[in-house]
Amino acid sequence: MSLTFEVSHKQGKARTGLLQTPHGPVATPVFMPVGTQGTVKGLSNRELEETGSSIVLANTYHLLLRPGAERVARLGGLHGFSGYRGPWLTDSGGFQVMSLGHRRVISEEGVEFSNHLNGDRTLLTPERSIAVQQQLGADIIMAFDECPPYPAQREYLDGSLQRTLRWLERSAAAKSREDQALFGITQGGTELDLREKSTRETVKFDLPGYAIGGLAVGEPKEKMIPVLDLSTTLLPQQKPRYLMGVGHPEDLVAAIALGVDMFDCVYPTRTGRFGYALTDAGRLNLGSARHRDEAEPLDGDCDCYACQNHSRAYLSHLVRSGEMLGLRLLSLHNVRYLHRLAERARNAIIRGEYDEFAADFAGKRWPKGAPGWFDEALRRAGIW
Repeated sequence: MSLTFEVSHKQGKARTGLLQTPHGPVATPVFMPVGTQGTVKGLSNRELEETGSSIVLANTYHLLLRPGAERVARLGGLHGFSGYRGPWLTDSGGFQVMSLGHRRVISEEGVEFSNHLNGDRTLLTPERSIAVQQQLGADIIMAFDECPPYPAQREYLDGSLQRTLRWLERSAAAKSREDQALFGITQGGTELDLREKSTRETVKFDLPGYAIGGLAVGEPKEKMIPVLDLSTTLLPQQKPRYLMGVGHPEDLVAAIALGVDMFDCVYPTRTGRFGYALTDAGRLNLGSARHRDEAEPLDGDCDCYACQNHSRAYLSHLVRSGEMLGLRLLSLHNVRYLHRLAERARNAIIRGEYDEFAADFAGKRWPKGAPGWFDEALRRAGIW
């Protein structure tokens, strides 16, 4: 197999493991920075490595449009084309089925997009999605799915998950490269019975790993937690579980408790580009005048380049002056912060102290008491 996974430690439902890929090992739980166009916005490959990035995600739909999968393949796949030699994961284009809802038409064959670059019609089918991902050469590729919006009618959610299952069968049949691992994606919105049906049918394909899709699309956290709990209960214990599109720190702490292994999101770099820094206590707005005279770093516990070399006052000056360096440094810090959060979670699970780690995080995040959904996640996980 092109990918192996072994769980090494558990506490309640929380777990650590090691994902072995053709381009290197990945310790889990892990956060994956998003490199939509084959680059994590604002960061060089060296900076990615220095932040502790061990696997990066790229976008099938966007790379299909520009520069084209054939060109990437000729230039060595994502690894050779981008110069980032570590593991890559490519999504299937399924998220764009939701995010570009105003530009697409869904049929049983696939999804026809009016692409945002020039308006040309672009048909993405399960077979074409897999063909593009095979040309891109990622270590982990995703089955083509339909990601429904929130809220959505139950009838739509049921039809969507059934179509996703049919597209999974076609995706699996189209895959031919043995050095790539195909993950299936579960859907069903926040309807627990539909989630159960989707998950049970998806695991019948006996794939190397599974993703939980269709969350973090606007649903309340109170509805997300039961879905995660059910999903990690039904998904195979010996396979990696990937929660798609989730990157808020409090969501990671809760989802790791429930047994999720992998995460991705544009949140850290997008937040950095808007002038915000992530900390356990919440986001710092470096565009605010309150930080203009603060000599301390963004986070006294952080080992990133920004925290080790610059003060809040200097970073605030850069942001308020519109200097691109400030936004790059905040993006770098935010990516490192989420990697450190995952590292701290792994170490806490190994020591059997995830309850203490989560309590410490919650105390900093919510000094007046954690919200009910967070407590519920830890309770369901057997941590609290």
